[in-house]
Amino acid sequence: MNRRLKIAFFLLVLFGIAAIALLFIFGDRIAVLNPQGMIGEKQRDLLFVATILMLIVVIPVFALTFGIAWKYRAEKKSTYHPDWSHSFLAEAVWWGVPCLIIIVLGAYTWKGCHELDPFKPIESDRKPLTIQVVALQWKWLFIYPEQNIATVNFIQFPEQVPVNFEITSDAPMNSFWIPQLGGQVYAMPGMRSKLHLVANVPGDFRGASANISGAGFSGMTFIAKATSQEEFDQWVESVKESPSQLSKDEYIQLHKPSQYNPVAYYSSGETNLFNWIMMKYMSPTTP
Repeated sequence: MNRRLKIAFFLLVLFGIAAIALLFIFGDRIAVLNPQGMIGEKQRDLLFVATILMLIVVIPVFALTFGIAWKYRAEKKSTYHPDWSHSFLAEAVWWGVPCLIIIVLGAYTWKGCHELDPFKPIESDRKPLTIQVVALQWKWLFIYPEQNIATVNFIQFPEQVPVNFEITSDAPMNSFWIPQLGGQVYAMPGMRSKLHLVANVPGDFRGASANISGAGFSGMTFIAKATSQEEFDQWVESVKESPSQLSKDEYIQLHKPSQYNPVAYYSSGETNLFNWIMMKYMSPTTP
């Protein structure tokens, strides 16, 4: 009876672990496992394949660990082989299989990483939308150079349209991330990073800082909203009616550290403001 209880308890624990794992994997609580964009889907698939390949080694190792512990437990008399020291088959298995997995995993991830290069534009028959991203303390500034508008802690773009993000920082190094669409690219002062994303469906997607950057880090979030092209055009026109304008003097005030900033809209912006921000670090004499 005692043995049956042990076996039942062991099976119950395994069932509980498997149930929790499946809940997280197939649920929508983990953003990166519930992608809503082409890049996010490919990154999720890459993660799943890499995990499965590694589990080919991990699962047998854990199974053998419990199996050997059970077979050679203290209360059971097992056969003793004092002269056994080597098995060519065993050596071939525990060296050969991991080497093959590493080769396959390396080739697959190498191909996937080059395919998902954040600097690589997304092929589409629709014209990409450019959004310039500036990481500040502790807020995000988004500049639409073609529409001549700007926002704080909010972006909107059409679904099925590639978005070309140009990313820099005018504060300590940070990381730009929209988990359900993919990405996570560092924002660094004086440097221009790029990230190409696209939303497959309309919706509100949470964006955040993925790099701890001080006291206001927890509030450095934003909403990325994907809509139809018509809704996007209407939104642009509504932002252009905002009385606020993003001049250099206004930007200098915005640049000051602040926490939990509300969404803000600017009907127009200083020409080439993004390049001016970068040049502050590349050429210290820039006013």
